[in-house]
Amino acid sequence: MDPRIREHAETIVDHSIELEAGDDLVVQMPTEAADLAAAIHELAGDRGANPVFLNNDDRAQRAFMRARGDDFETPEHQLALFEEADAFVIARAGGNVAEKSDVDPETTAAYNRAFRPVQRERLSKRWCLTQYPTRGHAQLAGMSTDAYENFVWDAVSLDWEEQGEFQAEMVDLLNDADEVRIRSGEGTDLTMFIAGNTAINDVGKKNLPGGEVFTAPVKDSVNGEVHFDMPLYRQGREIEDVRLRFEDGRVESFSAERNEDVLEGVFDTDEAARYLGELGIGMNRAIDRFTYNMLFDEKMGDTVHMAVGSAYPETVGEGNEVNESAEHVDMIVDMSEDSVIELDGEVVQRDGTFTFEEREAE
Repeated sequence: MDPRIREHAETIVDHSIELEAGDDLVVQMPTEAADLAAAIHELAGDRGANPVFLNNDDRAQRAFMRARGDDFETPEHQLALFEEADAFVIARAGGNVAEKSDVDPETTAAYNRAFRPVQRERLSKRWCLTQYPTRGHAQLAGMSTDAYENFVWDAVSLDWEEQGEFQAEMVDLLNDADEVRIRSGEGTDLTMFIAGNTAINDVGKKNLPGGEVFTAPVKDSVNGEVHFDMPLYRQGREIEDVRLRFEDGRVESFSAERNEDVLEGVFDTDEAARYLGELGIGMNRAIDRFTYNMLFDEKMGDTVHMAVGSAYPETVGEGNEVNESAEHVDMIVDMSEDSVIELDGEVVQRDGTFTFEEREAE
């Protein structure tokens, strides 16, 4: 076994989910990630925890979803598993990243609605979403298998304490602010209020790799237009050049140059899918290229991402409404050129460089 797999497993177990003796652990990943699953199980044994393994197979899920259509029920047996679990680990590692590309968006939306209680229960536990490098994801990223493996292992093995210190100033700036304005090029000029909400310093806990600072907007406060000029890969299909127009928090119009029907399926899932649940600022300089994998792409320095759909409850302050949806879809704006982030009218980032970075360089 590659020693980096063992190191990855140790980071997950000891840093991300802080596994303890007696913990009931659910490990969910495809067979392509069998080495990582084995390493996690070995560590669970060393720590005195109790693992259960679920094979997360996209081909099997595709077969079920296409056969069922849009008549789904909440899987109560799976819900019961997560109700009893203390911690949860899932890894992306599919061999064919386009496996579910021929599942109808309406089917996906119906499945997500039925699965929402399971998702909500799962997110209430200690959890970590990570990546195991496979040929399929390497091909999607336009990289050789060896180069992609190096990319993934480097990204997940940062000094997370040091990364957290770098991100902490942005956390403080957001927590002290009431209004955020994001401008980029001619297509993005968006304002939102974050007063009363909490910014989170992502240091590789629930996402591995980490490397972002994120919060939630006040639900009805988002106004303006945004052009997501970096594509996203969803349901095995690439969505390009997404443009959204917000009025009083709600997406009132949208377009995409490619696979707009997939985007439409997202917004048709439920009414809350038309509201923003997250604003995130990428700060991981070790992720220096776009790979069509949102787990990495949203963490890149010089980017901002926003997610339509559900908000993380820990980011929403008392008295503000938590946006609850069966969807959570991140989309990215490149902030490296002709772009600014303003907090209460003061520029805190220009063309990808934070003002506190400029001060430190002087």
